[in-house]
Amino acid sequence: MNYSKTKQPRDEGFPQVTLRDMLAPLFRHRRLVLATFCAASVCAILFTWLWASRYYVAKMQVLVEQDRSDPSITTEQSAAMTNNKMLSTDQISSEVALLQGQDMLRSAAATCRLDADWSVFDILLPADPERRKAAKLEGVAIGLSKKIDVEIEKNSDVITVKYGRTGEPETPACVLQTLSKLYLEKHLQLRRPPGSTDFFEQETQKYKEALTSSEIRLKDFSRQSEVAAPDEMRTDLALQIANTEGVVVQTRAAIVADEQRIATVEEQLRSTPARSTTQQTAIAANLLLEQLGTALLNAENKRTQLLLKYDPSYPLVREADEEVVQAQDAITAAQRTTYVNETTDRDPTYELLREDLAKTRADLAAQQGTARALTIGIRNINMQMVDLDAKTVTQAALIRELKADESNYLLYLGKREQQRASDALDQKSIADVAIAVPAVVPALPAHRPILVLFAGLVFAVFLAVAAAFTAEYLDPSFRTPQEVTEILKIPVLASMPKRAA
Repeated sequence: MNYSKTKQPRDEGFPQVTLRDMLAPLFRHRRLVLATFCAASVCAILFTWLWASRYYVAKMQVLVEQDRSDPSITTEQSAAMTNNKMLSTDQISSEVALLQGQDMLRSAAATCRLDADWSVFDILLPADPERRKAAKLEGVAIGLSKKIDVEIEKNSDVITVKYGRTGEPETPACVLQTLSKLYLEKHLQLRRPPGSTDFFEQETQKYKEALTSSEIRLKDFSRQSEVAAPDEMRTDLALQIANTEGVVVQTRAAIVADEQRIATVEEQLRSTPARSTTQQTAIAANLLLEQLGTALLNAENKRTQLLLKYDPSYPLVREADEEVVQAQDAITAAQRTTYVNETTDRDPTYELLREDLAKTRADLAAQQGTARALTIGIRNINMQMVDLDAKTVTQAALIRELKADESNYLLYLGKREQQRASDALDQKSIADVAIAVPAVVPALPAHRPILVLFAGLVFAVFLAVAAAFTAEYLDPSFRTPQEVTEILKIPVLASMPKRAA
């Protein structure tokens, strides 16, 4: 039997603990330590293989900004106004709440087929296929809201969204990509009235059809009325009437002048002889005297012959006497008379006046005919102008309607294009939020398997040591003479090793 000396501690309040004392429990419970270490190592290896090497985390970052305002929806060119208002914490928190909306999570779960995974809780779902699918999708969405980590970066306007899942690396990327797409669409719906693009499209199409109809009616009016520009034609006719009325006034003045001229010429004709003497020659009656002498001689011869036969009182003798007396009287008268030979011709002044009168009368008739024709023409032109006035009013109404339809068409066409531009900008994340860093398929696991395995082995060592000290603490037996002395406060007279015993 071996006897060990009892060593009195230098300080009864603080006993000395050596390295051997600290490692003694490990050796005393070495089987427990080894079993615990092996079990923990196996768990660490399985955990690393089944979880750490297959756990992928996708990440995206959302930038909340407020530096863009939409352009004013007008047909004129206008610049966008910049809004420099600072973002508040409530606005960023609202974006975080919007990212965790259940409707978007359900859509993301359905798109990425997260409801296709089987779990033990599926046995508690309803038997109806539709209700079963809806309940499963709702449960997946609730679980997804708990697993998606949405954090606000400190002192910034950036929201970081993370989602990790064991399995294929495409699944978390799909969830975040779908969530970002639904998030931007939700923002687009919240920023713009629903159906605004369709409304502008319908209005543009409506006014385009109205513009086409107005153009057709204007063409039909021009073709049916056979007048292209009635207002211009009316202006030309008005100018023509003014010119014609001036001609009518001139014609009437010419008529009055011609009538006065005719009266003057007629008066001059009455005082002007039609013919005038051009040559006058004085001729004696020699030939007449010869003829009368012959007639006297014949009359005397006849009286002489009758006196031979008859008495002077006989009627034939008296007749012969009278012939002789008449012949002698004629000879006496012829001897006293001188014959004048005159030559006459048309008077040139009279002829000039007569020709001028005829010409003036012809001109008067022509001027009167012209005045009547011009008066009738003015009346017809006035009737045409009245008709053109009605056509001008009708055409003006059609043109106003055409311009109104064209203006409305261009207005809504510009609004439609601006709406499309705004939608395109929003769809490209040019809005009050933007996906600064889109989610991509992770190439490496979220945790390095080597580090996880090393941490698991370290944890296994710690667990084995903890198991040894726990077993040591739970063991009520005394193992050394010092424990007897310290705990029972009695001296140890002798001690025997367990192996020797």
